[in-house]
Amino acid sequence: MERKKLLGEERRTKLLHLLQTSTEPVTGSELSQITNVSRQVIVGDITLLKARNEPIIATSQGYLYLQTGSTQKPERIIACQHDPSRTQEELYLLVDIGITVKDVKIEHPVYGDLTASIMVSSRKEVQQFLSRVTATNASFLSELTSGIHLHTLSASSEELLDEAESALRDAGILVD
Repeated sequence: MERKKLLGEERRTKLLHLLQTSTEPVTGSELSQITNVSRQVIVGDITLLKARNEPIIATSQGYLYLQTGSTQKPERIIACQHDPSRTQEELYLLVDIGITVKDVKIEHPVYGDLTASIMVSSRKEVQQFLSRVTATNASFLSELTSGIHLHTLSASSEELLDEAESALRDAGILVD
């Protein structure tokens, strides 16, 4: 029996509910299967939901609804510099301490600040992220800036953020 294609507003309402109730990122492919429409239709729907100020972000693991009102964890923006071959080392160093690497940001000479969501907090998520970069033959944003980039880090305490900075400094990755 063929599943019914969900139409317009009904589909976006369902997408919003799925994202709001999920504790993990949901891929566009999963959303596409659930609603019986193409991945491109999902991308358009997500764009429309974002235009309505729904706090949806696209991470390397899928779409995530940012819950408001949840207890805010301490965050810190740090500057790093390394070549692409040290990306895994950098991310493992951070997640092993208990850090969530929320994003990467570079300053582009033409476009200004470019930010991409990473949202990794475990070695498994780091591996998934790096596998996607490899599989799609994508470049790291930091390759546009001689390896210089910023990360927004999140942790359960300021002490963990201090520990992360210290570990990156010891590894020669942190830019002070």
